[in-house]
Amino acid sequence: MPEHDTTEDQQALLRCQQGDKQAYGIVVKKYMKRAYFTALALVGNREDALDLSQEAFMRAYQALARFDLQQRFFTWYYRILRNLCLNHLRDHAKLINLAEMKESETADSGADPAALAERNDLSERLWQALGALHDEHREVIILKDLEDCSYKEIAARLNIPLGTVMSRLFNARKQLKDKLEKLV
Repeated sequence: MPEHDTTEDQQALLRCQQGDKQAYGIVVKKYMKRAYFTALALVGNREDALDLSQEAFMRAYQALARFDLQQRFFTWYYRILRNLCLNHLRDHAKLINLAEMKESETADSGADPAALAERNDLSERLWQALGALHDEHREVIILKDLEDCSYKEIAARLNIPLGTVMSRLFNARKQLKDKLEKLV
């Protein structure tokens, strides 16, 4: 994150901690899209992702007095969002449907229908295999491969050691490969 973004966040969050409720809107506006897509990747349902990301912003606001301005806001917020999402999945015992995460695909009129069908089938199998992974493995793959986070960023978001991130990612990719081989 560029230095000026951190400073802007710190200024807005300091104003929030001092009672300026309007300043929190600046932070929410900046991160709401990222929060939504993060929640969507975790829960696989658009409505739930919207509700959970909004709920996480509310909880973050309620806990803002305890926020250390030297931290990055989204790393701190992510922990709140992650816990809400994992609790939601456990509470409702839903199967993850990560296929909804995909954008609605529009058929290219010039594309070969057989090739398009095969690509869609492979994509569905990939999302099915990803959805079958354990939460901690799915999450680390999403953070690394879909959100393009560094190992250090993943460690900070998940509040785990760097070595655990590397080990978990290695195991997650191995499990994903095994599941894909069974599906394909």
